[in-house]
Amino acid sequence: MNQAQKLLIIGFVWPEPNSSAAGGRMMQLISLFKAQGFSITFASPAQDSDFMVDLQEYKVEKKSIALNNSSFDVFIEELNPSVVLFDRFMMEEQFGWRVAENCPNALRLLDTEDLHCLRLARQKAFKENRSFNTADLFVEEVAKREIASILRCDLSLMISEFEMDLLESTFKIDQALLYYLPFLLEPIDDTVIQDLPSFEDRKDFIFIGNFLHEPNWNAVQYLKETIWPLIKKQVPEAVLNVYGAYPSQKVLQLHNKKDGFLISGRATDAQEVVKEARVVLAPLRFGAGIKGKLLEAMQCGTPSVTTVIGSESMHGELPWNGFITDDVVDFVDLAVQLYQDQTIWLQAQQNGVKIINQRYLKDLFEYNFRTKIEFLRSNLQQHRLHNFMGAMLQHHTLKSTKYMSRWIEEKNKNI
Repeated sequence: MNQAQKLLIIGFVWPEPNSSAAGGRMMQLISLFKAQGFSITFASPAQDSDFMVDLQEYKVEKKSIALNNSSFDVFIEELNPSVVLFDRFMMEEQFGWRVAENCPNALRLLDTEDLHCLRLARQKAFKENRSFNTADLFVEEVAKREIASILRCDLSLMISEFEMDLLESTFKIDQALLYYLPFLLEPIDDTVIQDLPSFEDRKDFIFIGNFLHEPNWNAVQYLKETIWPLIKKQVPEAVLNVYGAYPSQKVLQLHNKKDGFLISGRATDAQEVVKEARVVLAPLRFGAGIKGKLLEAMQCGTPSVTTVIGSESMHGELPWNGFITDDVVDFVDLAVQLYQDQTIWLQAQQNGVKIINQRYLKDLFEYNFRTKIEFLRSNLQQHRLHNFMGAMLQHHTLKSTKYMSRWIEEKNKNI
């Protein structure tokens, strides 16, 4: 295989598309690079999981790598990829300097997933019972690490226009280092719509989301304590099915059949259970990025009620697939209205179809992304000359992180 066509992905975890939106996103990126003719190696220091995808099925080579270990240097030098994709900034922190040292001419991409510093700063403000302010980002240690990582990379893939604007305006990141690439989906045509269960064939409410993700766990507590009892009062026959991967004991303890609050754990087929539901509830009070659960709702023809944070950067100027509100009373009333009024429900469903077809089609992004990657690979030296801050950070990181990592490696040898 031509060296110029090798991609190395360094994953934070092995992809689990049925467990999280991040897993689905990674498989979309793999598909994009496959279409460009890349041979792909996916490497990760994570433990194998029961729910990870079989990468061999996608003709992707799987490689386990170790943190703070020079065996990675040998591996990457032999592989000699022309493009390296870091899955979240933590992987760039760990392995970026090794990539820069052993394969200096490899194009370095960062897939941010969501802006971690934004999610954590919002979470902190919420826990302190106050409004989030962009000034909160400047005291967030993760922001310093994440922004440094973005600067060290040649290009960061962003799924949220709001986050791109934030990076450009608040952190003064050059837009040449940022690239908008949201979730990439297939179109929803009339045939797909006709195959969806009708309003009458659906029942109940649903929440779905990976429980390892703090905004999801918080939303489930909010549903349990505040929102669901009020909905249940108005729609006594309805139940709320709560699905999600990795539910802990504290999640499972919320299960209450009498209240119609059912913790159902991991869904074997997430799309199947979302299609059976009439309304998706997503009262997210903090978070970042764009929400896979809400895009999935649109794909399944299931309207949703969410918050301003939940819908952030997802629908542009288009009307939402249901309702958006941060007010508890409105949230409850609108959820009930959507559940009971077929006309409003059908309009919401159509709104969701438009959002997918106008903002998330793979065909809208594939060609431009390919062109961008080819351009950067051909003009990498020139591109890096315009990123002095990144070069400076790379220089200092190579010095500090390199020697810290070497020290840890030596220390581990003596254990």
